[in-house]
Amino acid sequence: MIQWIRGASARVLFGLVTLAPIVVLLSLLAFAPPDGNERAQFMQFLGRFHPPSVHIPIALLLLVPLLELAGRNRRFPYLLPAADFVLGVATLGAIGAASLGWCLARSGGYTGPLVTQHMWSGVCVAGAAWLCWILRGSENALARERIYLVVLAGTVGLVSFTGYRGGQLSQGENHLTEFMPAPLGRLLGVADEEPASNSLNGGPNTFYGARIQQVFSRQCVTCHGRSKHKSNLRLDSFDSLMRGGKHGAVIKGGEFKSELLRRIKLPSSDDDAMPPDNRRSVPAADVELIEQWIASGASGTIATDAIKNVALTSTSSAPVDVTFEEVDPAAVAKQRANLAPAVAQAQQRLPNVVDYQSRVSGDIVINAAWMGAKFGDTELAALSPLGDRIVSADFSNTAITDKSSATIAAMKHLRVLRLMHTRIGDPTVLSLGSLDQLESLSLFDTSVTPSSLPALVHLSKLQHVYAGNTKISAATSIPDEIKQKLVF
Repeated sequence: MIQWIRGASARVLFGLVTLAPIVVLLSLLAFAPPDGNERAQFMQFLGRFHPPSVHIPIALLLLVPLLELAGRNRRFPYLLPAADFVLGVATLGAIGAASLGWCLARSGGYTGPLVTQHMWSGVCVAGAAWLCWILRGSENALARERIYLVVLAGTVGLVSFTGYRGGQLSQGENHLTEFMPAPLGRLLGVADEEPASNSLNGGPNTFYGARIQQVFSRQCVTCHGRSKHKSNLRLDSFDSLMRGGKHGAVIKGGEFKSELLRRIKLPSSDDDAMPPDNRRSVPAADVELIEQWIASGASGTIATDAIKNVALTSTSSAPVDVTFEEVDPAAVAKQRANLAPAVAQAQQRLPNVVDYQSRVSGDIVINAAWMGAKFGDTELAALSPLGDRIVSADFSNTAITDKSSATIAAMKHLRVLRLMHTRIGDPTVLSLGSLDQLESLSLFDTSVTPSSLPALVHLSKLQHVYAGNTKISAATSIPDEIKQKLVF
């Protein structure tokens, strides 16, 4: 009798201890769902353990019904007590996996109904496992024999559904049907995937929709799609592509230095290479296809046949001829005449930092990001003679401070400005109010606060302000004209 009481007390204690984190997880899902914003690195560190941890409860919860079935056979009665132990460990494993899953979802790059469904079903698996454990130890014969088995069967089904949703997040939404034989697909009613965008920009009858989006759908949307968008970058539609990610724009029409193009052309051994982790690289023919589209202006409305000399299939290994517009060297030299000496001097002092926007342009682009801490306020001041012709400036990861605010504000034709991972703050943002050509501004990981944002209200051409990892948040009191342009 005493032993039974002790056993019952231990079971009640275990039930209460495991119920508490399940209730906490339900509260977190209700009040702190995934919002796509990046958070502390420690949370990201914990979240990375979610994928390996889920295998523990999956394996154990699928093992329990096997133990129950085998234990009811007269030859294996000793397996029934093991089912109770396995179910208890599975409950703990499900709680741990769900907790790590919440950390992963809140660490950035996850939003949408697919993530929400996966998270809720994961917590429900933990709750169902807990309920199975409680019912199995019940004194009521009906609960212990009948209701328990029904709930256990439902738990197995819920585990399968949750695992399927997790696979969609990690491998793509059509990961089970992507290579399904056509006859089987028709038999099961699985339709071919629709084009990613049917809007005017990037629609199925445009070059982007018919050719470029197909490349991204094959190579990129698993990590940069609707539900999972690493670095806040989505490549599942033209509008999302042009919106860029947390580090700013990745495509700029006419520029072969576009960040996306640079990354997909890197060797797989490079840390910045995309796709990462030794996954299949983008085929050379597809890279050339993207290059041609960018060279033509990276338009979302250009007709399918508007870009000439494009192979019918981007998977062909045959050489592709690219036709560029003819260049009048005399006209280009005349356009650059007044600025050429200053450009040459800047290029000599800062090699690979200063360049013309294109081979036919007199506008200047600055890329100082690769210099890191070697590029500071003094180096930026040396670019002052070029200020009026600079249209794009990337000072990411450099040592510039608010002392350079006046120099940056003098770049009256600036369209793209990247200041992420620098020591600039509100004084610099407050000085940008006169840059009426500015379209994209990246302030990621700076000390900028919401109080400086009203200075940007009257910049009519400004489309995106990348403000992740700053004191700015969606809940902050910000003018509506700016709030709708914020990207976190």
